[in-house]
Amino acid sequence: MAEVANEKEPSTASIDEKIDEKKGDVETANESSTEFAVLRDERDIATHVITVVDDETLNPWTIRAMVLGLGLSAFGGVLAEIYYFKPQTVLVSTMFLAIIAFILGKALESIIPTSGFFRYLNPHPFNKKENAFIVIMASAAANSALATEVLAVQPAIFLLFASQLGGYGIGGLFRPVLLYPSKMLYPGVLPLVSMFDALYKDADGARKKLRLFWIAFFVIFFWEILPEWMFPLLTGFSVFCLANPRSADFTRVFGGSNGNEGLGLLSLCFDWQYISGGINPMTIPLKAQFSNFIGYILCMIVFCAVYYNNIWQAKNFPFLSQLLFYENGTQYDQLLILNENLQVDPVLLEQQGLPFYASTWVVQLLTTNLGMAATFTHLLLWNREDLRAAWSWATPAKLKGAWVSFNWRFWQDDGVREAPGDDEDLDPHYREMLKYPDAPNSWYILTLIISIIISLVIIYKTDSTLPWWGLLISLLLATISIVFFGALYAITGLGFIIQPFVQMIGGFIHPGKPVANMFFVLFSYNSVTQAQLLLRDLKIAQYTKLPPRAAFFAQVVGTLFGAVLNFVLMNSIIDNQRHILLSIEGTNIWSGQQPQQYNSQAIAWGGLSHQLFAVNKRYQWVAWAYVVGLFVPLPFWLVHRYFPKLRADYLYTPVICYYIGWLCVGINSSIFMYFSIAYLSQWWLRTRYPRWFTKYNYVLAAALDGGTQVMVFLLSFAVQGASGKAHLFPQWWGANQAGNYDRCLDINN
Repeated sequence: MAEVANEKEPSTASIDEKIDEKKGDVETANESSTEFAVLRDERDIATHVITVVDDETLNPWTIRAMVLGLGLSAFGGVLAEIYYFKPQTVLVSTMFLAIIAFILGKALESIIPTSGFFRYLNPHPFNKKENAFIVIMASAAANSALATEVLAVQPAIFLLFASQLGGYGIGGLFRPVLLYPSKMLYPGVLPLVSMFDALYKDADGARKKLRLFWIAFFVIFFWEILPEWMFPLLTGFSVFCLANPRSADFTRVFGGSNGNEGLGLLSLCFDWQYISGGINPMTIPLKAQFSNFIGYILCMIVFCAVYYNNIWQAKNFPFLSQLLFYENGTQYDQLLILNENLQVDPVLLEQQGLPFYASTWVVQLLTTNLGMAATFTHLLLWNREDLRAAWSWATPAKLKGAWVSFNWRFWQDDGVREAPGDDEDLDPHYREMLKYPDAPNSWYILTLIISIIISLVIIYKTDSTLPWWGLLISLLLATISIVFFGALYAITGLGFIIQPFVQMIGGFIHPGKPVANMFFVLFSYNSVTQAQLLLRDLKIAQYTKLPPRAAFFAQVVGTLFGAVLNFVLMNSIIDNQRHILLSIEGTNIWSGQQPQQYNSQAIAWGGLSHQLFAVNKRYQWVAWAYVVGLFVPLPFWLVHRYFPKLRADYLYTPVICYYIGWLCVGINSSIFMYFSIAYLSQWWLRTRYPRWFTKYNYVLAAALDGGTQVMVFLLSFAVQGASGKAHLFPQWWGANQAGNYDRCLDINN
């Protein structure tokens, strides 16, 4: 569903002609083709914010690119695992990796001689395609592998490889649907590509972009020392908590500077790490932001209603928590209900009783499932034509043709693609990529087959309790999910965490087997996540014109290398910060909220799904939400069909449903500022100052993310205890080290 679905897309040919008139000068080309009109849809953004022109002489296959790629893969893999244990889910920014790659690449270009043997190390000036190659390799490594959590109880290093590559194999086969079209915009990568245009062009407009980039980069770089270390009150400045620091109710509603503290209503956050953590507000289209905002408002209303009406015995438990509890509110000891085979023992369960969730976490599970189911119906109603190719291959004629033409000798597959002629609907970036040999489907199929074979060996060698058919069901579930949730992510830039969705299915298929559930989730949910990351990185390659085979190589190498580093650093952090990771709230530096919820979900869904979530059980509406969610988009679709002037098509119903449970975890003081900046960027600047928006919005977004993450990395090791003991800033009014930084009442201790 495009930003303005009925807007006529500009002719690809006319765009190319205008760009060719000023080839080499991105700013002039874009200015002449758009006259800085308001960018209304994905096609406008993809063709006018970033350059379409390709320079075929740029070579990414250099020793320099490989060395920097491996080095930054190690760096990114370490940083990703640090972020995994943060109180707010924060992802390693591709802009951050790109900036480091640019600085190091230019340094090597200047330092290494160009004659004799050294010409192999410094064959030409460091270029955009080398930078993209490095970023894609490092980005593949810079994702905390979900398998590290399973490895904590089942040590098998090859599990990391299999779980990461499985999603790549599946996702790669859906490139025609989820990658090539203009509608599949991947908004989150636009700052990165816009930054590349600024860094590697010499035009006057590009120099202005570059100047803005470095000014903003260094300003935010030094600023982050304050909220991250010296003045953490800036993480969440709440007038309400300062006015009434002894009220538990104020903490639940207005608090939010520490993990699992409160909803952060009207808190002011001045820490860009949490404002932009993983989803930069300056990049997500306004339509998606609007639906997100509706979900946010409903989230606060629903959470408060559930808690203060004592639904599911809410007041017995913390307001926000991911743990399991006894009915009296003490933490549930999950080991006391498992036998020696790590399966739920009915006798032991009878002795301990069924566990309880914090009620806000139940809401999160329910609304997540609601959003999951709504995604299928919503996309089938609004984006049926966009997804048609996802199942068009299944016709008898197509299957027969694929079998006849498929080259099983994958090493001989030349990857040559036929040019589709003068199709005006063809994405201009994809048209430029047709000149390069593709990474053919046979490569992705081989990757998938290897992953499945390794996975089958591991699930039996490690006594996972997951049968072979359970593994195949998990991969089939991943394949279906990738089509729908991958499309939603590509269009809106908002990725759903579908872990509860697959955990419920795995729980009902394998009742009483929490470890089997952990493996089931790993091979399904993690595969979807990896597929989305693969397609996102391939979109970077498409926008920067990096040859597909170079992108494939970078992703596979980075993934395998980064997975091992995830495991090594996980052990280091757990050894040094164990007592904090096991606590309910943690600190604003370290938190075990992600592994806590993963473990709790495995026990609840894998071991107790029939006792907790089946019909007429305590949390039955969590499961019923799948059924209800299928019907949620229908009223909006009918309203738009018969009353189109009401613009019901402007709403993403899955996003609204999903974000009703948004505030269930982490630091929530940043949300008000997140939407304020989103409104400033995607509406005020985009409509009132379209010239400035087109030229500078995404460059500024890149600078803010890059400068923040460089400083956060340095502080993590220097003072926040990533490598050992933390060194907190001395106690003062702006650094309340003994409680919540926003001075709200500490209700979790």
